Formats: sequence, structure tokens, C-alpha cells
Amino acid sequence: MSQTGPLAGRSIVVTRPLAQARPLADAILAAGGTPLIFPLLEIFPATDPQPLLAAVAELSDYALAVFISPNAVDYALPNILAAGAWPKDLLPAAVGQGTVRALAAHGVSGCIAPTERFDSETLLALPELAAERVSGKRIAIFRGDGGRELLADTLRERGAVVDCITCYRRSAPSGGADQLLNAWRAEHLDALTVSSSEGLRYLLDLLDAEGRTFLQKTPVFVPHVRIAENARALGLSNIILSDAADAGIMAALLAYNWSA
Repeated sequence: MSQTGPLAGRSIVVTRPLAQARPLADAILAAGGTPLIFPLLEIFPATDPQPLLAAVAELSDYALAVFISPNAVDYALPNILAAGAWPKDLLPAAVGQGTVRALAAHGVSGCIAPTERFDSETLLALPELAAERVSGKRIAIFRGDGGRELLADTLRERGAVVDCITCYRRSAPSGGADQLLNAWRAEHLDALTVSSSEGLRYLLDLLDAEGRTFLQKTPVFVPHVRIAENARALGLSNIILSDAADAGIMAALLAYNWSA
């Protein structure tokens, strides 16, 4: 364990899906902390690939393609680009900046996205998604299974024709919580970072009474007010609301009074 840096001596759990966990883990390590990677969501291809393949075949008919997450990009873009170049008149949109970067890594630029809060409400506030811009237009939303319907429902209310394409699915972690319990028992777990309400519910399902007692005493850093509200509804009280994305979580970790 590194003994220098503002997070020296602190072990912090990173619960993002495995493919997205490394940047935050590396930032914690660079600040002297010890990251414990414990994904609360496992990501797999959609059970039925046909809706994605059908959308790819009709992609040039859409005016806007919205990607809900980096996972949506990772599972949709290889299929899209295997069929040909990105249509020149198709505007890409993303909920968060991580998704913008994932699109750019596949060569898709010009993406519109919120620059501060990263959620459907903020995306819907962009001028490109105003009713006068989307009415009568066909819009594809690439996403995982389930999730909120606010984006699709609001765009339909604004007159758009919306297709929601499931290109990946989420599931609970396949293992147990022994890694966390052992770290808590050894007093080597100082905080958790949780970026998904769904993942938080999976965490509580994984933990027994001992684990839930440990969790109640452990600060949980979350990057969105909706996750904080859900955490409190689930009975947690030691919740620290950070700014969005990894940068916001890191800023909150660095500002936290660990000796309190």
C-alpha cells in the first residue's frame, strides 16, 4: 500500500462494471489509496441480438442516435461499424462524458451531451432535443435492459418516433461478498464508491446482517442525487453526494474528513 498522497492508508471500493472500473481505481492509486475493485453489475450482450441488427440495417433512417452509457457504445458500435461507416447525417448523443469518449474511441465525433449533470433530464434540456427539433424525427436509443423510460417517453411526447434498442444486459455479480466482508473484518475498507442504484440494491442483497452493519458505518460516495435518494430509501445514512463522473467522486474522496 502506498504511504504517500492524500488517500494514503485508505482502502476504497470501486463498484463500477469491470470494463469501466480502471480509471477510478488508477486515480485512487495515484492519490496514495488502495482501490478494491468489486463490480456490482456484470455486463453481457443482449439475449436477443435481432433488435440491434434491425436498427443497424435502418440506421440511416434515424436523425438522432442516443447512447445511454459506455456499455451501450461498446456493444452497439462494433455492429454498426461492421455494416459500414457512421451515417453522415446521423447526430450522435450521449448522457455522459464517458460515453462521449467511448464514441470518440470508435471514431464517432460531433456528439452532443450534457457538460455538468449527466442524466436524462439534462440531456433532454439540450436545444437539439427540443420539440421543434425532434418532432416527426426518428430517434434510436441504445441502452441496456430495463432502466428509466423518461428519455423515450419525453421524446415521444415531443413528437419523435422513438425506438429503444437493447444492446446489452445487466445482472447481479456472480460471486459472493467475501472480499468485502474480509476487508471490513480486517479494518481495510474505508469507503465505497457506487455509481448505480441498481448496483446498490445488488450490494444489499449480497450482504448478510454483519455486512449490512459494516455498510451502515462506512461512507458511501455516490455521483448523483437520485442514487443518494435511493440509498437513503434503502436505509443507508452515511451517504456522500459528489459531483458527476470519476472526477467528481475523486474530488469528494479528497475533500472528505477521514478523521471525523
